Amino acid sequence: MKGEARKRARKRLDERLRALQPAENFRAPPKGWVRALRDALGMTGAQLGLRMKIRPQTVEAIEKSEASGTIQLNTLRRAAEALDCTLVYALVPNTSLEATLNERAKKIALRELQRVAHTMRLEAQGTDDADLEPRIQAYIRDQLSERDLWSEK
Repeated sequence: MKGEARKRARKRLDERLRALQPAENFRAPPKGWVRALRDALGMTGAQLGLRMKIRPQTVEAIEKSEASGTIQLNTLRRAAEALDCTLVYALVPNTSLEATLNERAKKIALRELQRVAHTMRLEAQGTDDADLEPRIQAYIRDQLSERDLWSEK
């Protein structure tokens, strides 16, 4: 039943994350969100510093660290609150979670089946490639579990 529960969880996450597609729509501005929002609000670095109870030089350092991708989440959260914003943090998969899992399983199954096919060819017992897809699906069903997909062998 654990497998079914994980499958339902993947489906729910895929549905929730679909709203964030395409992820390109959420790329940070070149100078970062803090600077873009501050500028759009007409707020100076000194004014943001007062709201955050930090020095203006620290605001500049925060903006630079966000633009370079080294800012800490708690610092970004504090800046968001000072700008009357909510920090939203998400990892957005490039494809659905189900597709990622299926692709990984297929890759492992194909690697293993090709290894077996090579050995069989050496022994003059080659297999027909026409039935490769059903063999891949059978291997995934019979030999792989979701947990096996992520251990490097």
